[in-house]
Amino acid sequence: MEIPNSAVHDEAGTHLDEQTVAALVSQYAGTLYRVAFSVLRNASDAEDAVQEAFLRVLRHRDTLNEVRDQRVWLIRIVWNIVLDRKRRAKTRPETDDVADLARVLPSEGLSAEERAAAAQHHAHVLGCVEKLPEKERQVLMLSAFEELNSVEIAAVLGITESSVRSRLFRARNLMAGLLDRRRAGSKGLRE
Repeated sequence: MEIPNSAVHDEAGTHLDEQTVAALVSQYAGTLYRVAFSVLRNASDAEDAVQEAFLRVLRHRDTLNEVRDQRVWLIRIVWNIVLDRKRRAKTRPETDDVADLARVLPSEGLSAEERAAAAQHHAHVLGCVEKLPEKERQVLMLSAFEELNSVEIAAVLGITESSVRSRLFRARNLMAGLLDRRRAGSKGLRE
């Protein structure tokens, strides 16, 4: 029995699609996890969001060739997923899980005291980020945590590049004020 040429081509195309998606997973899973975790603040929820993003990619794998910047495209997918989850949940946990913070902190070569201090500082910075207005918080997370440029952030959020730059400017100024207040407060305690 002879297999039709189109069937062989379809099977080869499916295998190629699977390889492409596998390559996307290995290249971008960490980045997408950080984006998801920065919004959801829960490791398992962030992992679920990343899995859902890649499931969506699998469902739309026939359009992979049309995507110009796969990194931005994937970040936009996971960003929309986590924002939908946040809207549905309408609640944000008050405290961060220390184990979750440890996953994103560098720990090699640090003493236990240094790791604790780094975790405390990291938690404080995240707390300051949480105090920002939503629009400024979004652009700051994508810029500082994911190192996207203003063009990429505009594509992820669906806004203009000039809006990104002005929100980022406001976010950085607000963060500087929040961090300066803490430094001034801790300086007063030591004196």
